[in-house]
Amino acid sequence: MSAPQPERWAVVGGGVLGMLLAHRLAGAGRRVTLFEAMPELGGLASVWQLGEVTWDRHYHVIVPSDSYLRTVLRELDLDDEIRWVQTKVGFSVNGSLHSMSTAWEFLRFPPLTLIEKMRLAATIAVGSRLYSWESLDGVPAERWLRQWSGDGVTNRIWIPLLRSKLGEMYTQTSASFIWGSIRRMYAARQTGSKRETFGYVPGGYAGILDRFQARLLGEGVTIRLQHAARRVDPQPSGEIAVEFANGHRESFDRVVLSMATPIAARLCPALTDEERHRMNGVQYLGIICASVLLRKPLAGYYVTNLTDAGSPFTGVIEMTAIVDRATFGGYSLIYLPKYLSADDPAFALSDEDITRAFIDGLRRVYPSVAADDVVTVKLSREKYVMPIPTLHYSQRRPPMHTSVPGLYLIGSAHITTGTLAINTTFELGEKAISELIAMPTRTAAPAAGRA
Repeated sequence: MSAPQPERWAVVGGGVLGMLLAHRLAGAGRRVTLFEAMPELGGLASVWQLGEVTWDRHYHVIVPSDSYLRTVLRELDLDDEIRWVQTKVGFSVNGSLHSMSTAWEFLRFPPLTLIEKMRLAATIAVGSRLYSWESLDGVPAERWLRQWSGDGVTNRIWIPLLRSKLGEMYTQTSASFIWGSIRRMYAARQTGSKRETFGYVPGGYAGILDRFQARLLGEGVTIRLQHAARRVDPQPSGEIAVEFANGHRESFDRVVLSMATPIAARLCPALTDEERHRMNGVQYLGIICASVLLRKPLAGYYVTNLTDAGSPFTGVIEMTAIVDRATFGGYSLIYLPKYLSADDPAFALSDEDITRAFIDGLRRVYPSVAADDVVTVKLSREKYVMPIPTLHYSQRRPPMHTSVPGLYLIGSAHITTGTLAINTTFELGEKAISELIAMPTRTAAPAAGRA
């Protein structure tokens, strides 16, 4: 008689969240298969080539308080390799650049009066001292900001930043988004210097993902790349079958879908109408992000915040304000992100049109950039990055446990503050997986009987 086999789990979606879930399940003794539609793991944290440079497809940094991310990095023996750098922050206001990197620069910041600066500082202080977002879930972000910052600061600073980040959806966004943004910004400031301090692992996420994948394989996780899920169905046996676009089909005792909710809704016809309604009702923020190699640096600001109307992108991220230019062959690496709704028609624009608009916009912010300073431009487009925390979102988000026994949905839709950070993603994963691991396990049929 064949010995009973341990529970078999599938994690469908090989971004960093799916990798973490597979890692924790394997550590708890489950047999895990991790499926990913793309040729490599990592999702939004994946890497690519810019000419001869290999680096992250989107911009990522570590702040000292990123406890969930740093726990994983310690497990991968990478936390001690983090390089910490004090950074500068710039603002483009009325066509002029201003630094707001120190307390002195904040006091001298020309666009605001002294009273307005005091109100802005009070807003940040209040946001950083609130320990939970729940009380802000039903409060409009603009109303909360006007209450604490006043009309002048809100109109000249907050609203332009919100509009550049969220478009007109900012009017439907809860103050929990402001809370999440302030908390992360505040966490990047060291107690002594009050300067923003960011970190990175040498080599970027290429090294992190390689190390993580090797750890998963060492834990017995089966990794199947280029497996795009096409259908997920419960079986009469109690198992769940996952069918893939390449024709592969496999059944598991439990399945975790780590993906955007509209995609999950299409995959699972056995879900209830109410579940699909909730999944399709999540309003996602997407991104078009240009990675640009320049022959020379800009102004040394890690972030240049844009408050002027008409910019084709959200901000300017100068990665080489943190990472030495030698890493990029002596070039400067710039990211130009544009956040937009998942159904925005800009996703249909050609690479040529977007690139032209982005480079023209960069030269308006930084006129010293000449046409021949641009070495390489490469565009990333992702429609489902982060759900927008609209009013009372926590009451409408889809549940993790679906109506199909053994089928779970764990993804960014369960992040309620709209914080775009890998640490927040790992925090979600750690809390979710502890609940899944605590569930009673069941013995499964011998593996030979699986389809």
